[in-house]
Amino acid sequence: MNTMDTNYLTWEQYFMAIAMVSSQRSKDPNTKVGACIVNPDNKIVGIGYNGMPIGCDDKVMPWERSAESQLDTKYPFVVHSELNAILNSIKDLHGCTLYVTLFPCNECAKAIIQSGIKKVIYYENKYPDSDSVKAAEILFRVAKIQVEPYNKGDAILAFAPL
Repeated sequence: MNTMDTNYLTWEQYFMAIAMVSSQRSKDPNTKVGACIVNPDNKIVGIGYNGMPIGCDDKVMPWERSAESQLDTKYPFVVHSELNAILNSIKDLHGCTLYVTLFPCNECAKAIIQSGIKKVIYYENKYPDSDSVKAAEILFRVAKIQVEPYNKGDAILAFAPL
């Protein structure tokens, strides 16, 4: 008699859950983003979250969204989760899939393309009308990167989106 548990996570649920858990390492008070890169054999080869570069003290760097000077905001300093996952990767990324909690910006799209990642699955697209997202969509289309929204009908464990 087969008594295997049939209530388990699919690969997609598992990898998106890891991206969501990774996002919780971010110290950004407004937007926590996580990423998980997976090779064609369903092995995790990179994980990242949005945060300051190594050696830059999170407590002294700015986390504001707006200020008189852009240098008093987080934007020129924070490394996005996708780039962190690429830089933290341990293997060749050609043919890999990136699971990410927020649709990538144009700068991350360029790094994704250059790294050889061929598929992006995103949980949420908060800024679809921004030039950054529009540029990312163009880059992905021209580079033939497959981009899909995560099927939110696929529950991830028992917790709500982070």
